[in-house]
Amino acid sequence: MGRTGRIIAGVAAAVLVLGLAAVGGFLALGGLDRWRDAQAIVVPEQYRPVIKEAARRCKAVPARVLAAQLASESSWEPRAVSPAGAQGIAQFMPEVWEAHGVDGDGDGTIDVWNPIAALHSAAELNCMNRKLVEDVPGDELRNILAAYNAGFNQVVRYQGVPPFPETEQYVERVLRRAEQIEL
Repeated sequence: MGRTGRIIAGVAAAVLVLGLAAVGGFLALGGLDRWRDAQAIVVPEQYRPVIKEAARRCKAVPARVLAAQLASESSWEPRAVSPAGAQGIAQFMPEVWEAHGVDGDGDGTIDVWNPIAALHSAAELNCMNRKLVEDVPGDELRNILAAYNAGFNQVVRYQGVPPFPETEQYVERVLRRAEQIEL
């Protein structure tokens, strides 16, 4: 390899190292989470009136927070399925849906894949969780969100947001996104 080839190879290696360092710094500072948050705060137009209506089921969880919760759960994908088996736009586990799904659009069916039913069911579950954790110390809204993510029994057991990284990050992400949402 000639002198020019070595210079080009050296420059390419330096660019690669600097590029990887920049990506690493971006990720270390939470850049990917912040980028995802910015992508997820746009509420699809078809869900805006449904979210406002569904949020009336539980005054403790404002519409902006409900919207942020759903954006965090599925990024607005009504056919989403998690690796753990949670389903739909609100990411209900089948047994939780069976117990708490509601007919949100009055069509006579309770279908986890129907976004309107799922949005109303998420609001209803938030309100049920509110009652189940009302005697737990700490911030009511944080406890409600933690109950949605980890189960009310964990919030009661730990007397607040349980010390699970996934749940702690979920609560913070939802609240951070809620600040940026306009309905």
